[in-house]
Amino acid sequence: MEVHVGGKGTEPNKLPAMPKNLMRNIIIGVVVLIAILLGSSTFYTVEEQEQAAILRFGQYVSTTESPGLHFKMPYPIEEAVIVPANLEQRIHIGYKDRGGEVVSVDEEALMITGDENIVSADAVVEWKVANLEQYLYNISDAQTFLRNSAISAIRSVIGATKLDFAITDGKTAIQSDVKNKLIELQEQYETGIQIIDVKFQDIEPPVGKVQQAFKDVTNAREQRSTKINQAQKYVNDILPKARGEAQALLEQAEGEKQSRILNAQGDVAKFNAIYNEFVKNPNVTSHRLVLETFEKVLPGAKVIITDGAGDTVKYLPLNELLKSSGSSSSGSTSAPKATTPPPAAQPDSSEDAATEGGTQ
Repeated sequence: MEVHVGGKGTEPNKLPAMPKNLMRNIIIGVVVLIAILLGSSTFYTVEEQEQAAILRFGQYVSTTESPGLHFKMPYPIEEAVIVPANLEQRIHIGYKDRGGEVVSVDEEALMITGDENIVSADAVVEWKVANLEQYLYNISDAQTFLRNSAISAIRSVIGATKLDFAITDGKTAIQSDVKNKLIELQEQYETGIQIIDVKFQDIEPPVGKVQQAFKDVTNAREQRSTKINQAQKYVNDILPKARGEAQALLEQAEGEKQSRILNAQGDVAKFNAIYNEFVKNPNVTSHRLVLETFEKVLPGAKVIITDGAGDTVKYLPLNELLKSSGSSSSGSTSAPKATTPPPAAQPDSSEDAATEGGTQ
């Protein structure tokens, strides 16, 4: 191609020639760039706490749950939407955590109880994704929906609960009821969200004198529970000991009872044996019983036997005679002569016994 410039005596200017193979290099570069783009959109990586939803021409096809490197059709045919579905997440109801500082959100925290009192409730909802398809396509904003449904469930439960029960013993029951109601809402709207737990941080009256009064009531009830537990501990400690002592006394009394019964039976058997002998020979048995009684009652007494016929005491010094007979072998002293008294009558049932120094 030639370019002519106007005027006389001028020569036409020529454009510089294009380098050889330029078009081929441009085409090759474009092909390589397209290949790189297609290759980078063909592979995708799923982390441990993630799941990937595969969309083909914008329509859900499948869910990839296993972590690692995966293959799909290149974009725009297929697209992988990666979501931290296995990660447990939290939302705060009634307060916000801003850089370590807790800020109350009154429009969420303040609620009306069943007896028309105002209470402030702060809660934490733990959740994660259970169904990725429902999570992506049935709700537009999962966080907002979950927050609104949690506030609705809390207001519904506390609105049916009296203030005194809510701020004292009813915290656990309220948590359970709110969790169940929140699970029902997720199932009803098929949000694909799994509720793990609902935990209340505080359920208390608004700040002021009313709050302090209810705190005093709560502290008093806690002290009452402590006293009851201490008393029950004392009962558990004393009662077994008392029962053991009572059982020991019962067993001791039973042993004493059996001992007395056996002794009484032995006495009865002994009496029956003596009585049988008495029936056979009453006189001998009577004398024998008298002598045995003397042996028991007067084991060391000196006995003098008389007939009781006269005024003169007829004395038989048997003890002295026995002592003198024992000392006759020494030869230093001579044994005293015993004075033989007149013969006395044989003792019968009318005989009397007397101790030394007295006569019967």
